[in-house]
Amino acid sequence: MAISRRSFVETSLGLAAAALANVEPAVAHAADSSPAKPVGPNDKIRVAVIGVNGQGAAHVGEWLRTPEADVVAICDVDPAAYIRLCERHYKNASRPPEYIPNIHRLLERRDIDAVSIATPNHWHALMAIWAMQSGKDVYVEKPCSHNVEEGRVITQWARKLGRMCQMGVQSRSMTGMRETLDFVKSGKLGDVKVARAVCFRSRPSIGLVDTPAPIPPGVDFDLWAGPAPAVVPVRKRLHYDWHWTQLTGNGDLGNQNPHELDKARWGLGKQELPKRVVSLGGRLGYIDNGDVANSQTTIYQWDDALLISDVRGLPIKTPVTFGLAKGGPFTGACNIWYGTKGFAVGPNYMSGAAFDYDGNELGKWSGGSYQQHFANFVKAIKSRNYKDLHLDIEDGHLSSALAHLGNVSWTLGEVVPPGTRPSLAATDKHVAESLSTFGTYLDDNAIDFEKTPLTLGRELTIDPQTEQSTDPEANRLFTREYRKGYELPRV
Repeated sequence: MAISRRSFVETSLGLAAAALANVEPAVAHAADSSPAKPVGPNDKIRVAVIGVNGQGAAHVGEWLRTPEADVVAICDVDPAAYIRLCERHYKNASRPPEYIPNIHRLLERRDIDAVSIATPNHWHALMAIWAMQSGKDVYVEKPCSHNVEEGRVITQWARKLGRMCQMGVQSRSMTGMRETLDFVKSGKLGDVKVARAVCFRSRPSIGLVDTPAPIPPGVDFDLWAGPAPAVVPVRKRLHYDWHWTQLTGNGDLGNQNPHELDKARWGLGKQELPKRVVSLGGRLGYIDNGDVANSQTTIYQWDDALLISDVRGLPIKTPVTFGLAKGGPFTGACNIWYGTKGFAVGPNYMSGAAFDYDGNELGKWSGGSYQQHFANFVKAIKSRNYKDLHLDIEDGHLSSALAHLGNVSWTLGEVVPPGTRPSLAATDKHVAESLSTFGTYLDDNAIDFEKTPLTLGRELTIDPQTEQSTDPEANRLFTREYRKGYELPRV
């Protein structure tokens, strides 16, 4: 029945307070690989959503639109996030889902079939593995990992335990995008050997302070830090800005661009890491507490294919067409796949169009919703066949690892004068177009390179079989140090 807003908020606050009163210190997770009970074809999937300060709130909305699922619990270290979620999605409910602030207590629950993870990136892998060890299937936001090794380890656990694990790149399930990629791989564009992942998303500076971020009331910071060092970060706010620091986030190359990297790799048909990677960019145009690049061109090379990532976090003032007469100018987050006979453009998550190089349209597709990706996850939970997943964790790992490889290259790079270019694939016209438009973009934003320098990343050589580099320094950055009690459980 409907209840008044005042009563509703009081009920939510009471649930949050009761949950917080029962929080115990974080303890090492005890694995139990058996699910509570098999989910039958007519049973509802009982879901817990973990991390609802941002994307997780959208997860709840999609689960509420999924007839075969029930949201039974919410887990977040911030009780205010739970209250906001309840006001957004449960105003007309007599009782919202149970609030469980501690991940360990949540995973002990035997009445939960699956978890939906939307925490900061540094928690993704550990939570996913712990959840699978406790007998639960996992939907985990992109990137599924915080470093290269984590994605492979999640995949190994999913296979070992027979769990379904899907990464949240929702375009994988959208009808229009799937039809676009079917065309890209049909041969009608000729051989498709080059793809572009575009992320033109203007991001404001997070500001510059010399004091630790204020901890919101009720937040267990030690649990928020999890596998990362339990040192309060120096910045204006704790939440969201974790994206722009290496200890917890991966910049926009690992925030927005996994969507586009995944579609680009999908179109190229590459099921292994590239052999060579280099990244050029910097945290350009503002001085703040962030330590990841906001503007970055990254080149990935296989023996017979190229993937070019263009991340630009400052305003795009000169329209970018990448030399194409149709499909542009390119804005926001989008993709281009280049064949020998024509090209295809995906301007968003749910649509695409293809053209020959004379500008004649070859096809056009659209349609889809986020909910389709959640429904696909439910289908796989019931079939117990990971091949039913549109973005199984192994694909999620490969696409997330592309972002990590670019960031490792950039981290190991050196400051260079403006105009410096990488030598990898330098003669390819698509690479030349990216670097030319990148130079125009930097000029348009009047970058002071004395204050915010340009860095040319180290060119990395990768063995796709071992997923290791020939560079020992790079390999050290393919993993991380884990805090005691939060170590990565390797198979």
